[in-house]
Amino acid sequence: MKLNLSDNLFGFDLPDSAGQRIVRKGFELFVGVATCYLAWKWGLYTLRIADVVLPLGVARYVDISFMHGNSLPVWNAVLISLLTVLGFGGFKGIGRWAYSVAFVLLVFQYAARYSLGEIPHSANLAGMGLLGFALGRLFFTDPLNGSRFSIGFSYLFIGLGYVFAAWSKLIATGIFWPDGSHLWMWINEKAVDEISRSGFVELNFVQEWAMNSRLLATTFLAVGLLTEFFAFLVWFKRFRYATMMAILGLHMGIWMTMDILFALSVWELSILGLPWAVWIDYFIQKRLKHQLPN
Repeated sequence: MKLNLSDNLFGFDLPDSAGQRIVRKGFELFVGVATCYLAWKWGLYTLRIADVVLPLGVARYVDISFMHGNSLPVWNAVLISLLTVLGFGGFKGIGRWAYSVAFVLLVFQYAARYSLGEIPHSANLAGMGLLGFALGRLFFTDPLNGSRFSIGFSYLFIGLGYVFAAWSKLIATGIFWPDGSHLWMWINEKAVDEISRSGFVELNFVQEWAMNSRLLATTFLAVGLLTEFFAFLVWFKRFRYATMMAILGLHMGIWMTMDILFALSVWELSILGLPWAVWIDYFIQKRLKHQLPN
């Protein structure tokens, strides 16, 4: 059977299984935990910020100075956590809107925390995961289709996000972005940060390989760039697991070469990038066969 893009991403009309339901609920739990973690992490840090230095995100359009100089970020974290629990519990009424309100409040929490000008990327996938579940609850009355949309929305964003990341690199630097000397510069910059923090630095074996060979360093960057460019293949089931593992490998490469670990992204890619549903269904079928009388 030939599948169109909608079937590949959402599978509204395709057969469902216990393994798929468990994975979707497990992914929703991960997104909920990540949302609460970020809300509290950002909220507690915001207590140390006196004012907006550089407006980012929603702060470019809304004055968020009211988020500073008081305990509002903590109460915001409390409310986000409560709404996330209500959304995960699937309570009727407010439960349908809970993820949407939590997402809006999280956007304000993000803008308040990073009003000093720093722009992180580690929370993007988790945040878009929350948006996916919010939209799934709002626009689908059938919980099954709503959850299918939510996880498909994450696959859609993963493909778009990494492709645009590759495109932005070429817009900023041109076709010479994957030059090994750029990786040398980034490794040295991280080394300076490490020296200022601990007083010494020791390169790992991957960093030493890259520093000793410009060709190898260029190869690392080129492979990473190509991986991002072809990330849209996660939209198609035939290539999904291989592409997700390649993206996960990209993050492992970033960690080994530049000592930057996008932990939440790695967790999300591990949940969505491995055939957990197939393994769970196989385990269930095997258990049922053993329970059947001879």
